[in-house]
Amino acid sequence: MARDYFGMLGVSAGASDSEIKRAYRKLARELHPDVNPDEAAQARFKEVSVAYEVLTDPEKRRIVDLGGDPMESAGAGGGGGFAGFGGLGDVFEAFFGGGSSSRGPAGRVRPGSDSLLRMRLDLAECATGVTKQVTVDTAVLCDLCQGKGTHGNSTAAPCDTCGGRGEIQTVQRSLLGQVLTSRPCPVCGGVGEVIPDPCNRCAGDGRVRARRDISVKIPAGVADGMRVRLAAQGEVGPGGGPAGDLYVEVHETPHDVFVRDGDDLHCTISVPMVDAALGTTVTVDAILDGPIEITVGAGTQPGSITTLRGHGMPHLRSGVRGNLHAHIDVVVPARLDHEDIELLRAFKERSSGAAEVRTAQSNHTSHGSGLFNKLRETFTGR
Repeated sequence: MARDYFGMLGVSAGASDSEIKRAYRKLARELHPDVNPDEAAQARFKEVSVAYEVLTDPEKRRIVDLGGDPMESAGAGGGGGFAGFGGLGDVFEAFFGGGSSSRGPAGRVRPGSDSLLRMRLDLAECATGVTKQVTVDTAVLCDLCQGKGTHGNSTAAPCDTCGGRGEIQTVQRSLLGQVLTSRPCPVCGGVGEVIPDPCNRCAGDGRVRARRDISVKIPAGVADGMRVRLAAQGEVGPGGGPAGDLYVEVHETPHDVFVRDGDDLHCTISVPMVDAALGTTVTVDAILDGPIEITVGAGTQPGSITTLRGHGMPHLRSGVRGNLHAHIDVVVPARLDHEDIELLRAFKERSSGAAEVRTAQSNHTSHGSGLFNKLRETFTGR
């Protein structure tokens, strides 16, 4: 009894070639062994592959339309019938729409690679911007052949091994039939052509290694880890291809006084205990502004922060400057003479009464105020 090849693909009798191909693509995506390793799926894949082979062959399709089975004489759907299948080429065509055709030669002229250079800058250079000369060891265009890679007036010739295709193909037998594989040609390296008479300087590559000096302009406001791109300053490509880009990565060295936080600067100012109590001014040598005075108000407490707006680092793009934050470190004297001790004792006696009053007021109000008490009241209900 003739098999229902249309039913195997899930199409109606008399389906068009496009309908058959579309149905096979859908089933191949579900049943191909590379996608579905189940044995039942593999057996089903063989069936639909045979059906696809039969219905896409004009002579076999004519036999099916007349009610016959063109595969009965080839083994009735066993290994013989499937052996006539055209191999993975039809599967690739179903998935990618074009079989395993050649991609063509890669071409001898290709773009060059990008290069990376690291540059150390101090905080002042990052703040003002700087232009520096750097020496790079890179690939440049061969000045003898101008990138052609050939000697004199000689020219490149098609590769005899691959016939100019840039790849060689081999056919192997498998359970699915004949499998066609492609790999780059080992003689021309996938280029598709060879140079019988190469340039004496670059040996046919079209480029040579050389050291050259490049002027790098670093804009104001750069920070650690940022990269500056210099277009077409990287390596020249094989065959004299266009050069890649050069990236200069900034590494900011730590400063002795200032710590950077984005566009803001932080520093610590040590103030004697008496000056913190009475108030004073401290001069700081800022990065961009030179000496500036920072006012320490009377009664300044340890850990206080004085902020000077607009005295920080410039923003990379807008140029708007951040702030300078001065952290006050109140220094208590380690050694006191007899007179200093007497003065401090007198000061202590005078201020002890006020301290007792403040302590009493604090104890009186502590039960009803403060963040800790509010949280306690919230969670305990008291």
